Amino acid sequence: MSTLRLLGADGAVTETSLNEGGAYTRPASPLRSRVAYAAAHVVPKAYADNTPGQPADIDWDATLAFRRNVYSWGLGVADAMDTAQRNMGLDAGATRELIARSAEVAREEGGSVVVGVNTDHVAETHISLDQVIDAYKSQLHFTEEQGAGPVLMASRHLARVAASAEDYRRVYREVLSSATVPVVLHWLGTAFDPELAGYFGADDWQSAAQVLLEIIGENPDKVAGVKMSLLNADSEIWVRERLPEGVRMFTGDDFNYVGLIGGDALRLASLAQGPDADGSQMGDGSLSLSKGPAHTYSDALLGAFAAITPVASAAIQALDAGDPARYLEILGPTEELSRQVFAAPTFYYKTGVAFLSWLNGHQPAFQMVGGLHSARSLPHLSRIVELANVSLALENPELARERWHGMLRLNGVDA
Repeated sequence: MSTLRLLGADGAVTETSLNEGGAYTRPASPLRSRVAYAAAHVVPKAYADNTPGQPADIDWDATLAFRRNVYSWGLGVADAMDTAQRNMGLDAGATRELIARSAEVAREEGGSVVVGVNTDHVAETHISLDQVIDAYKSQLHFTEEQGAGPVLMASRHLARVAASAEDYRRVYREVLSSATVPVVLHWLGTAFDPELAGYFGADDWQSAAQVLLEIIGENPDKVAGVKMSLLNADSEIWVRERLPEGVRMFTGDDFNYVGLIGGDALRLASLAQGPDADGSQMGDGSLSLSKGPAHTYSDALLGAFAAITPVASAAIQALDAGDPARYLEILGPTEELSRQVFAAPTFYYKTGVAFLSWLNGHQPAFQMVGGLHSARSLPHLSRIVELANVSLALENPELARERWHGMLRLNGVDA
């Protein structure tokens, strides 16, 4: 039996058994019970100047192949939303090219793609509310022209200039009025971006949530869903229960997604009673931005699902089959892995996503734009390896073992 070497925070080396892969099967038909998007990362050329402050030099073959793999498992792709890289290495020009190329791949593969719309192409740090509106509209219209679904991301520019909740209402009202297709609103917490403190005009989530709901209520035909990334399950459930009919909740909670996605299916399964226990009333979650079902669960738009795509697909297939217990068995162990990948400082989470992508053979080197491959320690990465092994998220365990042990040797650890 093969073994994995692990490196502790004290430098101690231990061994554990290498598990076989999950042997999961790609779906034969579209996933039905949940809408699920994996927030994908970009792969730079290994020989590029991947250092802080340099423009992104992307390996398009590897980057787009990663997206094709996501589609093959029945998930959609959320692109240009990697909150670590987009503000820490992925420049405006590369972002536009990524959106255009990713939308083209989605059409070729028959997949669903949503992309981030922001104001971050504006170089000035402080701009007026009118300039924020114009910047949003510029990216929104570009996204619509590419045929991708827009996700209206939280803007650092807006967070800096807004003096009240009314300023947020005004900006979103004007931007949404110009949208030609329904959009997803993204509420990003300070764990991902500290510069977004007080977003929607309040520091406490209840007050901010009221403003968000008012914005949605004023624009019912313009909002397809909300992606919440506060890492707070209670706040997500509170907002989810108050969303208008037809507006989906996309969980961005990489700490608590198992229960949020499972929703009432898990509760009913635990009670082992009622017609819903077999998943028959979980609704139609076809992979689109169509109007959603009653708010008894969250759909998914997760960075974690880019790291565990086959596992996520298998879990949702279990829900499709009316087997919430199997869903929990498959997806439950991945939550501890995700918590490690998204551990504080959370805005470096893409390092773990790219690391797993490399271990699983989806990119030739462990490299990231902006030098972010160095943002986590070896013991941190070792714990990712350990938890990925436990949760059967290593797609080719022997390849992962070979690459990880080679990385240890390169860093002076005898493996």
